[in-house]
Amino acid sequence: MRSALSNLIRCLLSYGQLELAALCRLLFGALLASTAVSQAKACSLALVIAVDVSASISETEYDLQQQGIANALRHREVVDVIDAVGGIWLHSFEWSGRYQQNTLLGWRFLSDERSIYAAAREISEHTRDHREFMTALGHALAHASDVLASAPEICKRRVIDVAADGTNNEGYDPHIAYVSKNFTDVTVNALVIRKEDRTFSYFEDKVIRGPGAFVQAMNSYEDYTEAMIRKLVREILGYGHAALQQ
Repeated sequence: MRSALSNLIRCLLSYGQLELAALCRLLFGALLASTAVSQAKACSLALVIAVDVSASISETEYDLQQQGIANALRHREVVDVIDAVGGIWLHSFEWSGRYQQNTLLGWRFLSDERSIYAAAREISEHTRDHREFMTALGHALAHASDVLASAPEICKRRVIDVAADGTNNEGYDPHIAYVSKNFTDVTVNALVIRKEDRTFSYFEDKVIRGPGAFVQAMNSYEDYTEAMIRKLVREILGYGHAALQQ
């Protein structure tokens, strides 16, 4: 863009009137084309998957959770929708206590089967960092906001996908995270395991927010892969698809 503008300035200084008009039209058309190409290549989605690993989650449940995320990423439908939107940026971290947020997958651009499978493998091979801490959901959301702010590219949509099997029981509530951090135009969705009847309503009332936000519920960690597939497809395709599915 800067080079094209420099050429435009030089043409103003060195050409006759007729040549000037023709060349400037050409350069202006090139600038418009360049802008259109940049917009067409703009990132569709920056997605942060925040995974609960608090003390309420057993080792078996942890394994089902990690493999569920990896299996969902590798699923044909998810691969196809990632390809359909031109790729997405993905980051994932696990969380529990106030200060326990550990990266599972640093920012990675997923655009084809090879990059998606590599990310899935890295997530599935990660070992649990903490087992003994409570559920500090507000702190996890604040951390997710900071992670989104560090995304390598400004994307059309920014989504936090928080997974948990219980409500906040340590540190500040989600509301405090929302008023203290920048969640402008950020969608927060939830994947909820119904260990208690009130969990779904808690996430629906106090956690999800933003355009097209939704809660994806499941009754058991055995259902994790299927639930994550549905959730990822809705998040990747955007608000309209999510609204149709509710």
